[in-house]
Amino acid sequence: MLTRRQILISALTSLAGGTLLKKAQAASQKNEKHTHTKPSSKDQGRAHYTPVATPNGNTLPYKMKNGVKEFHLIAEPVEREFAPDMKVKCWGYNGQTPGPTIEAVEGDRIRLLVTNKLPEHTTIHWHGIFLPNGMDGVGGLTQPHIKPGETYVYEFTLRQNGTFMYHPHADEMVQLAVGMMGFFIIHPKNAERPRIDRDFAIMLHEWAIHPGTYRPDPAVMLDFNIFTFNSKVFPAIDHLVVKTGDRVRIRIANLSMDEHPIHIHGHSYRITATDGGKIPKAGQWPETTVLVPVGATRDVEFIADAPGDWAFHCHKSHHTMNPMGHAIPNTLGATQKGLEEKIRKMIPGYMAMGETGMAAHADHVKHMPGPKNTLPMMMGKGPFGNIEMGGMFTVVKVRDHLQSYDKDPGWYKHPKGTVAYRLKGHELKEQQSFSG
Repeated sequence: MLTRRQILISALTSLAGGTLLKKAQAASQKNEKHTHTKPSSKDQGRAHYTPVATPNGNTLPYKMKNGVKEFHLIAEPVEREFAPDMKVKCWGYNGQTPGPTIEAVEGDRIRLLVTNKLPEHTTIHWHGIFLPNGMDGVGGLTQPHIKPGETYVYEFTLRQNGTFMYHPHADEMVQLAVGMMGFFIIHPKNAERPRIDRDFAIMLHEWAIHPGTYRPDPAVMLDFNIFTFNSKVFPAIDHLVVKTGDRVRIRIANLSMDEHPIHIHGHSYRITATDGGKIPKAGQWPETTVLVPVGATRDVEFIADAPGDWAFHCHKSHHTMNPMGHAIPNTLGATQKGLEEKIRKMIPGYMAMGETGMAAHADHVKHMPGPKNTLPMMMGKGPFGNIEMGGMFTVVKVRDHLQSYDKDPGWYKHPKGTVAYRLKGHELKEQQSFSG
């Protein structure tokens, strides 16, 4: 029995984000403002490692004080644009979520000043890093909580290298749910061989942001509706731009409530490290999908040897969608003739969808207004039409003749005869005759 509540939920899901879709698709078509963050100038000159590029993010600067690298993190409320015109009121660090990436080198002495500008106490934990117990950042266990307005100092020497994270160990249900997390990258003191040409860092997270609202709901434990790379959804996520032949590393971290199988097209990669350390070469194996558990990191490496625009995404299909209704009936295969007219008496402009699938959603929502600050579930256009994705999805752009990593090269120009095509004319008749 279709209840009024279910109809309303269905309508909200179908109607949500018409204006946003237009803007997001326009941004995608124009390759609007893809920010390929340049590494810190202090680290540009380091010959022995490639600084990390954090898509849609940046690297935290530091000052040298008597041989110590000093960083300053500010825990504070932030506003993050997940996609064009969808702004979310989060908590994070230094004006962003995830917070800025911290980069240092094995053997460095570091000092981290953490100032609390939140409305409640916090701490900060350096996830996976070897350090003195009193610097571990578990509120009530290894240190007092950092009260609003206070600044605490963490200082220790880096004794390992790899991909790590930082996040609170105070009121975690709220503080993690609303975006308090970031990368902590420790480069090896000796040069890696072979050298990494492109080094990316991507934080996985999921959010519960109810239609028409602006704040994540920290009370939701399972029914998330927004899935992000670095707190962005497709098509607002930066493309990963590389040259043909580049050795590419992607550091993937997960502080969400679900594991995520992250899949790449056109290549296979090797899982080379976890937050526990490097995996010996003999223990690595090729994969096209890496499962990133909750509270863990995975480093994957591959040679970008196939030019093109290759999808890179979570392989849980729900996680490549934006807000979806979880309490609506399944109408796949159900005849809806006459239903629209009846529902429109309650909800003007309602359009029934789902009888033959949901692909029509990407086109229909642009004609229909929906709740403010709510995304359609499918967004973005490619060179051949709608890319029916949202959420955890972006594109690895591999190019033979790349002028700059910092500029989006546009869509791939396929060599003649290398694009799938529609069978027509005499070829179609021959196939029908053969099949028949």
